Amino acid sequence: MPRPELPLSQALALGVLHGPAELLPISSSGHTELAPWLLGWSYAELDGELRKAFEVALHAGTAAALLVALRGEVGEAVVGFDLRTAELVAGSFGPPALIAFVFERPIERRLGGPGSIAAGLALGAAVMLWADRRSTSSRPRSDAGLGDALWLGAAQASALMPGMSRNGMTLAAARLRGFGREDANQLSRHVALPVIAGAAALKGIRLVKRGLPRELRRAFAVGAGASFVSTFGSTWLIRQVERDRSPLPYALYRLALAGTVVRRLWQHRNR
Repeated sequence: MPRPELPLSQALALGVLHGPAELLPISSSGHTELAPWLLGWSYAELDGELRKAFEVALHAGTAAALLVALRGEVGEAVVGFDLRTAELVAGSFGPPALIAFVFERPIERRLGGPGSIAAGLALGAAVMLWADRRSTSSRPRSDAGLGDALWLGAAQASALMPGMSRNGMTLAAARLRGFGREDANQLSRHVALPVIAGAAALKGIRLVKRGLPRELRRAFAVGAGASFVSTFGSTWLIRQVERDRSPLPYALYRLALAGTVVRRLWQHRNR
């Protein structure tokens, strides 16, 4: 049986890509899968479980960087923790945790290919644009309650489909609930961090139990480190996204990437 290989250059590149892809509504998991496939990297040939384990390493780096970069916001949230905050965290965390526990493996097996990711990118783009156009009110973030949290949680659960984007779907859900663009982006970020950290911790435990091939440990460390640095260095993107701007540029980028994937699949089919 051939030994799994993950060149350090590919691990580094995917780690660097993961930071901005996680902070923007363009699907970090979709990019982690599509970039190696489009570029013909050996990463795409790794066992599916090993690729998922590597994504855990990338998300761990991202979660750590966000905790450091946003320590002020995190500290304020901890100090000001009250019933409303508890409802927001629990309501937004519960649905994705439940759906992931029950359906994560079937989703990964059936919806992890390039075609499914392209569909997720296109569908997510349409939902983001529709939600932004449909929202006419501008509720403040402080008005968010349990009902809003459950909507955000359902949005995060839908993002288990690769390509949809946790950031993009929670942003769309917040806009549908009437929050202004800036407040919707802040809500999206605040409910995402517990899910990112929780998923990384859960999958990390699984990874420890399963074990990681010795020859991949260095590459995983490089990927996690690069993800930490790229996320920390890209936090200025948060302020750009939070401005009162249309999601149209992100939607167009998603559609362009989806079109590139479909074109490549068509070319492979006709060979």
